[in-house]
Amino acid sequence: MEHAVLAGVVQDLLLVLMAGLLAGILSRKVGVSLLVGYLVIGAVIGDGGLQWVTEENHELEYFARGGALLLLFSIGLEFSLDEFVKLSRLLVIGGATQMALVSIIVILALLPFLDWRPALLMATAISLSSTVLVFKTLAEAGAQDTRHGRRAIAILLFQDIALVPLILLIPLLTDSEQGFNVRGLSHLIVNSLGFVLAIPVLRVVLTRWLLPQLAALRSRELVVLFTLSLLGGACYAAGILGLPPAIGAFAAGLLLSGNRLSSQIDALLLPFRESFAAVFFVSLGSLLHPAVILHEPVLILTGLALVLVVKISGGTIALRVTGLDWKTAFGMGVGLAQLGEFSFVLFSEALNHGLIQSVDYNRLLFIGMVTLLLTPQLIGSGLKLATGSSDAASPTGHAGTATTAESGTQTTRSALVIGAGPVGTAVSRELNRTIGDVCLVDLSPVNLHAFAQEQFRTVAGDATDPDVLLRARAQTADVAVISVPRDDVAIEVTRSFRSINATALLIVRCRFVASEPAILHAGATLVISEESRASQGILELIRAEEWRYSAGVRS
Repeated sequence: MEHAVLAGVVQDLLLVLMAGLLAGILSRKVGVSLLVGYLVIGAVIGDGGLQWVTEENHELEYFARGGALLLLFSIGLEFSLDEFVKLSRLLVIGGATQMALVSIIVILALLPFLDWRPALLMATAISLSSTVLVFKTLAEAGAQDTRHGRRAIAILLFQDIALVPLILLIPLLTDSEQGFNVRGLSHLIVNSLGFVLAIPVLRVVLTRWLLPQLAALRSRELVVLFTLSLLGGACYAAGILGLPPAIGAFAAGLLLSGNRLSSQIDALLLPFRESFAAVFFVSLGSLLHPAVILHEPVLILTGLALVLVVKISGGTIALRVTGLDWKTAFGMGVGLAQLGEFSFVLFSEALNHGLIQSVDYNRLLFIGMVTLLLTPQLIGSGLKLATGSSDAASPTGHAGTATTAESGTQTTRSALVIGAGPVGTAVSRELNRTIGDVCLVDLSPVNLHAFAQEQFRTVAGDATDPDVLLRARAQTADVAVISVPRDDVAIEVTRSFRSINATALLIVRCRFVASEPAILHAGATLVISEESRASQGILELIRAEEWRYSAGVRS
C-alpha cells in the first residue's frame, strides 16, 4: 500500500515537472511569462482539463508549498536595507498610496457580494504587482535608475514588505466567525514582535561569526546544507510561535541578505527555487476550471476591465504623489497594472483556509493570468509614455546636444559605448564631456549601476541583438565604440550595429591584431588592438575630433 502511494506521488511530481518544462519551452518561444505558461499547463492537466493531476493528490501540495516558501526566501534574500533607506520616502508615500487606493476601491466593489474578510484579502492581493516582470523590464530598458523607474521600484518594494503582514492576517481572519478575536490578536502581536526583534540579533551573529567561518571552508555543499537548515529552522520556529511558515522563510532570507555569501547562496539555490516554483504554479493552475469561466464570460471580462482600470488609476495617482508629471505617472501606472506572483500565493492561502470559494478562486486566477499575458504590452506602452514625457524625456539629464567651441551653437549629437569595462569607462566619460548624450550598453545591469547614478543613459542586454541596440538609440548615434572582451563577440556586435546604422563612426577595440581584418570587414570604421593601447588611442581620436570628419569613411 505504502509503495503504491509513494509511486503515485513520484508519478504526479514527475508529471508536473515535465509539464512545467514543456510550458517553459513554449513560453520562451512565444515570448510570454513563464508564470503564465505554468498556470496554463496546470489548467490543462488538472481537474478542469485532462484530470491527470487532481485535488486529491494532497502529497503534491507539500512540494507546491515548498515552492512558495523558496519564493518568499528569495524575496528576503534580495531585500536590501540600503535600498530601503535610499527609497524610504518614495516607498512609504508611493507604496502606501497605491495599495490603499486599489484595496479600498476593490473592497467597496466586493462588499455587496462577499463578507468583509474575503473581500479584504482579495483586495490586498489584487493590489500587488509583479516585482520580477516589472524590475526585469526596467533593467533591460535601462530605466531602473530613472526618476520614474526608481518610483516604480519603491512601490514594488513596499508591496514585498506588505506581503508579510498580509500572510499574518490570513489565519487571524479565519479564526473568528464574528470578527477579530482580541486574545488571538494580542497573542499574534506578541509572537510577531518577538520573532521580528530576533532577526537583527541573529543577523549580527551570522554576519560576524558563523558566515565568515563558513566562507573560509570554501565548500558549496556546506553552504547549501547550511542555508536549507536555516530555512527549515526558521519555518519551524515560526510554526511553534503560531505564525505562518511563510514568515519564517522570509525571515531566513533577511538573515542571509547583504553579506558576502548572499549572491553565492542565491546562485546555488536558484535551481531549487525555480523547480519548486514551477511545481507551485503548475499545481495552482491545476485547480483552474476553464469550463466555469466560459459559462460567465461577461462577468470575467468586466472584472478584468475593472481590475486594470483600478490598478492603473491607483498606480498613476501614487506615482503623481511622489512628484512625477501626470503623463509619466500614467505611463508607469500602466506598467504596474498586472497582478503579481504573490497575489497567487495569497489566493492559494485564502483557498486553503476556506476564506474564498473555489469558484471565486477560479475567477481570480483567470483574471490574474490575463493581466500577466498583457504585461509585455502594458509595460512597453507605459515606458514609451514615461520616456516620452517632459519629466523623463532625457534620463541622462542632457538634451542630447553638444556645444561646438567655434560657434557656440548647439547641435544634436549622441554617442554609444558598448561594454562597461575599463576602456569603455574611460571612453564614456570623455564622450560625456565632449558630446553630452552618451548611452552605455552592457550585459550586466550591475556594471551599469554606477553610470546610471552619474546620469548616463544605460541599457542592459546583449548588444548582438538589434532590439537591444534600438533601445539604446543606436540608429541615431553619431559615434559608437565597441569594447568587449572577446573578438568574436566584437565582430557580431559590429554587424548588428551596422545593420541599423550605416553612417556613424564605429571604433572597435579588439584583443588580437589578427582579428582586425574580420572586424573591418564587418563594418568598423577603425579598429584598435590592445597592443595599440586601446583606450589611449580612442581617447586621442575623440579629443582630436577626427570623428566629425571621418564619419562614414571606412578604412
